[in-house]
Amino acid sequence: MLDLLPDLFDLYPEKLQLAQPVFNDYGGKIIFSGKIVTVDCFNDNSRVKELVATDGQGKVMVVDGKASMTNALLGDMLAEKAVANGWQAIIINGCIRDAGTIATLPLAVKALACCPIKTEKLGIGEVNKPVAFAGIKFQAGDFIYGDANGLAISEEALELPKT
Repeated sequence: MLDLLPDLFDLYPEKLQLAQPVFNDYGGKIIFSGKIVTVDCFNDNSRVKELVATDGQGKVMVVDGKASMTNALLGDMLAEKAVANGWQAIIINGCIRDAGTIATLPLAVKALACCPIKTEKLGIGEVNKPVAFAGIKFQAGDFIYGDANGLAISEEALELPKT
């Protein structure tokens, strides 16, 4: 399957909300789906670092970095840890770094841009707090679907189209 969202919107138009097309694809995986885990932070990826070390099977991390362009909230080491722990994708309202390496990993990564500067780790940020960006609200426990066409969310798990 090369596209997911067009088929999902054909099947479930009333159950999906489409995010504004503000993200770039950086990961080696493009199509993904999973249960949302949110992180609310600003220029501190401490909570991202903690979460990638946990079981991510069937989960997608949605990080509201407040669209900051001054620090990267995800780099190659955290992305590799996310892959090792089964995370499906990481969506960042902000920046990543190590884009060349992240492009080789079997992880979907969407972000606004790249910035080579890492964050400080001050332990600041909240997990599973509702966050809003790209024109929609992301709630922990809702479901997210993505591909090269964009991002969509649903309050319930949707049956994926057969390939």
